[in-house]
Amino acid sequence: MASGANDYIYQIKKSKMKKYKWGILTAGKMAAKFTRALKLLDNAELYAVGASDQGRADHFATEFGFKRSYSSYEELASDPKVDIIYIASPHSHHFEHTMLCLKNRKAVLCEKAFSLNSREVKVMIGESRKQGVFLMEALWPPFQPIYKKTREVLQSGEAGKLIHLDARFGFQPPFDPVDRKYNLALGGGSLLDIGIYPVIDVLYFMGIPDEVSAKASFTETGSEHSICITFCYKDGRMATVYSSFRTAAGIACTLYCENGNLLFSRGRDMSQRLTVSLNGKESKEYSLLPDGMGYQFEAAEVMKCLEAGRIESEIVPHSFSLDLMKALDSIRNSAGIVFPGRD
Repeated sequence: MASGANDYIYQIKKSKMKKYKWGILTAGKMAAKFTRALKLLDNAELYAVGASDQGRADHFATEFGFKRSYSSYEELASDPKVDIIYIASPHSHHFEHTMLCLKNRKAVLCEKAFSLNSREVKVMIGESRKQGVFLMEALWPPFQPIYKKTREVLQSGEAGKLIHLDARFGFQPPFDPVDRKYNLALGGGSLLDIGIYPVIDVLYFMGIPDEVSAKASFTETGSEHSICITFCYKDGRMATVYSSFRTAAGIACTLYCENGNLLFSRGRDMSQRLTVSLNGKESKEYSLLPDGMGYQFEAAEVMKCLEAGRIESEIVPHSFSLDLMKALDSIRNSAGIVFPGRD
């Protein structure tokens, strides 16, 4: 599996696809990670970066080799040469920045969580369709080879029906009340930051749940640091999710099926591993460490869709992002998580 992990990217590189000029909105850590991956793609041109001040924009542009740097997001969005803008601002600003870019007719790849609630996501999707401009949520998991292999095993039928899914994501960042991870005004809390990943697992492999319930523990800022979620389906299937900033729970998902179990996990270095343990058979293991931490798969999909004239991805369609945000709304409602001024 490892040998074919980047086949999709190599196909993109070898194609006669035009070069697309990328703009990066914000100059933080996530933007830097994404830009390093973007540099792996021959048809992606690092063209412009916009930050909250000129100094930060200039530093980022110099570090990565961008041709233009702007001290405002408005300047970036209005640059007529920019084809695509990657948005890596805090969750609380995704709606505002996405709308800014779409209204300037720029294709948008916006980091998860897409926004703070499904109401805003509907407006974003509506603007994309009104303008006829591409929009996609930057969801890491569906593009990863391990994810695709897991789905292949399930669809083959050899594991039997999927009965239960249990997923977790936990690590221990230092507590800082002004850090975005703990700041409610910025959409802070473990749910939108890391809990969204195991929730994606549930929706991707099991579909939309019929019932959702959740319990959370909170910090002194009012943001939740840990949350447990239960998803129930009318056919008897269930899923459980745990995310936390208080425990080193790691990143893993176990799928319990009629004929055995599938376990996939991810290291902090983005290494991926899938173990397939079927009843009466020797376990099989698949592992790899993708180049660029795997973010380049998202960027490649955006350019592939633009080349085909699409305004949404078939891998992460608008409907999936809306269903995901509706699920997150239900979780927050059950757990008592409120974003002041946005709920």
